[in-house]
Order: sequence, then C-alpha cells, then structure tokens
Amino acid sequence: MRKELHDALRAHPFVKDFQPQHIEKMAELVQEARFDRDQIIFRERDASSFLYLIVSGKVALEVTALGRTVRVQTLSDGELLGWSSVLPSEGKFFQARALTAVRALVFDGARLLDLCEQDCSFGYALMRRLLGIVADRMQATRVQLLDMYSPSGVKEP
Repeated sequence: MRKELHDALRAHPFVKDFQPQHIEKMAELVQEARFDRDQIIFRERDASSFLYLIVSGKVALEVTALGRTVRVQTLSDGELLGWSSVLPSEGKFFQARALTAVRALVFDGARLLDLCEQDCSFGYALMRRLLGIVADRMQATRVQLLDMYSPSGVKEP
C-alpha cells in the first residue's frame, strides 16, 4: 500500500517541478482518503488541518453568500484542495463537497509546515506552488461574483 501511495504522489501534477528529495519528504507523510458522492470534505471556516491532492474524482469548492451556497470552482484529477491547512489561519475559506467518488492523497498541514521550517528549499517549492493555486482560486471567485452580480450585458472594463 505504501508503494502505491508513493507512486501516486510521484505521478501527481502538483509535485511535477519538485526535486526528487522533496517528493520523498512528502512521501513519508502521505495517507489516502476516499469520499463518497455528496460527502462534505470540509466546511467553510472549519479548522481542518489537511491538504488533499486529488487522484480521481470531482470536488466542488463552494462559498456561502447571502444565505445561499455558490459553487466557485470544480476541481478534478490532478488538482489540490485544502491549501489553507499550511497557514496559521482561522479555518477553511471554502466548503469542499465531493461531486463524485473521490480518491485523494492526504497530508497533515502542521507536519508539512514542520518540513518547510526544516528545509527552506522544500518550503520555497511548496509555498510557490500553493501561492499559484491561491491566485487561481481568488480569480475563480472574482469571476463567479462578477457573473452573479453584474447587470446583464455589462462587460467589465
């Protein structure tokens, strides 16, 4: 089972630009999780401390706005969720819900942070990848809000 998880990690797009020794550090921490369709992986503002690399399946990232749940983005094979687990924050910024059966590689955020502090090269590689994902999520949220609240037919300058 460990070898299968290590192989799945090495094949995951998130680590494609990592040095082999960085992948090996992550491989020491990797676990597996499975979620059923419509299962909530975490809720907005939850204190979940896990980072997930999706191996298979689809996950909706959702926010609650004005009393309703809005899908901001749909993630699938090769993507990541739970980036806030490596930040000293108050909780998750989105709700994550499985749209299909999901298989994911799971990492404890606190242990990843420990690795970042022990090996600055690893920490830089991890944070650089995560920052790109955060920027993508912010843009997806912005586009969704513009779509919802812009008057029909009005284009942004």
